[in-house]
Amino acid sequence: MRETITVKTTQREELIDITTAVRSMVEHSHIQNGIAQVYVQGATAAIMIQENWDDSVQQDVVNFLRNLIPKGVWLHDAQDGNGDAHLKAGLVGPSETIPVIDGQLGLSRWQNIFLCEFDGPRTERRIVCTLIRDQDNEM
Repeated sequence: MRETITVKTTQREELIDITTAVRSMVEHSHIQNGIAQVYVQGATAAIMIQENWDDSVQQDVVNFLRNLIPKGVWLHDAQDGNGDAHLKAGLVGPSETIPVIDGQLGLSRWQNIFLCEFDGPRTERRIVCTLIRDQDNEM
């Protein structure tokens, strides 16, 4: 099963919690055991599993990556000014795979799934969610 989640971003760099949308997809699929693969389309965005309790963690991620990969010093900036966004997206990565266990995402209490925007704001970021059922444990 595959669905696409569409997200609008409002800042150049931000983490947006998409867990509720992915969780809803899993629940409506009736898949009991398998995997959920979450993939963002685009070379300047990423997917990350991170703490969900304290928003400061998400801001710390943005600040850390800003310090690690500053804006305006990369060869690609001569093209369109977003060399840092490409490097941040490549470092974090475009996807995460989460187990589906007894019909639920196998995240811990403190984990959520985040879209990482590094080149916003964007009117549309597309996240492809693919669910694969474990054939050994299904009907």
